[in-house]
Amino acid sequence: MESLLGRKVSNNYKDNSSSSTLLAFDELQSRSLALSLRATAMVFEDPVSQRLLEQIERIAPSDATVLIIGETGTGKELVARHIHALSKRSKNTFGALNCAALSENLIESELFGHEKGSFTGALTTKDGWFETANKGSLFLDEVGDLPLSLQAKLLRVLQEQEVVKVGSRKPVPIDVRIIAATNVNLEAAVAAAHFRADLYYRFNVATIELSPLRDRPGDILPLAQHFLKIYGDRLGYGEIKLSPATELTLLNYDWPGNIRELENAIHRALLVCPSNRLRPEDFKLSGIRPTEAVPTISTSSLETALQKLCEQAPPKLFEIIEETVIRTAFEFCEENQVQTARLLDISRNVLRHKLGLYGMLPNTQRKQSAITHDD
Repeated sequence: MESLLGRKVSNNYKDNSSSSTLLAFDELQSRSLALSLRATAMVFEDPVSQRLLEQIERIAPSDATVLIIGETGTGKELVARHIHALSKRSKNTFGALNCAALSENLIESELFGHEKGSFTGALTTKDGWFETANKGSLFLDEVGDLPLSLQAKLLRVLQEQEVVKVGSRKPVPIDVRIIAATNVNLEAAVAAAHFRADLYYRFNVATIELSPLRDRPGDILPLAQHFLKIYGDRLGYGEIKLSPATELTLLNYDWPGNIRELENAIHRALLVCPSNRLRPEDFKLSGIRPTEAVPTISTSSLETALQKLCEQAPPKLFEIIEETVIRTAFEFCEENQVQTARLLDISRNVLRHKLGLYGMLPNTQRKQSAITHDD
């Protein structure tokens, strides 16, 4: 059977409706390849993600082993595929193996291959992933779950650049770039003797840390728009929009399941939404920050100032007021985001989105188009 791993299954393109770089993986095609992706798309709109993209583009052209660290659903495999796509190995095979999904005996056969008759059920000789991905890249997901016995054999392969099939004594030379990923702390695993220190050092040549979605709120709405279009088209819906209240709801949620949870939430909301505009009640999100009672304060001076502003009728009045409030609070809190969010009684996600919108974060500029996009 022809291997499907050589197919181009990820695309990096500019969305016409946004300035975001969107890295997407088609879910239907992932099913045909029998892959269990926890995130099928990610964007690089938030300043945190823009720095990540710059790091990926620096690392990708080399042959260095890469270790990707991040929570489940942050897009580790997408990043691995993007590294491969930007490398000199891009025309060759990208192999992917989830080390946590297979038994110890099966992982050894999957990685290194086996000879006919080497164990019960070995009816034919089979190449392992190292041979299949020769001259290409091999992505080892959940590498922290590898048994210690397999870690020793994998280390030898990385050192000698050759594999020996199960049931064979003949080494086979290989040339494979390893991209490993984990959601566990490998340093802690090494300290607990659950992971070999020498293998950790082999993996830890170039490390990429993926921030959880809650720490890059500028990516939330572009991702939501992407999934809205994908699933809206599949369901045969017309144009579907997010209400302003819904956007705040999505920004105010912590997304413990990261991108995959956002994707599922959009899909589920589309199935129950009675109109062409998604409302907060169409989402079943737990853990949304509750609204607390606001103490009574004197607003007479504030109302007077607002009255004068209304008489002047400047353009973009609301944006001016909002930016002034956020900037004043941010400066009052000495640019401490946690304290500013607490003072304004909003989540840090919403605050970071607004700070980026008004150019108050490092390496960001005020986005006039974003200020005036919503009617």
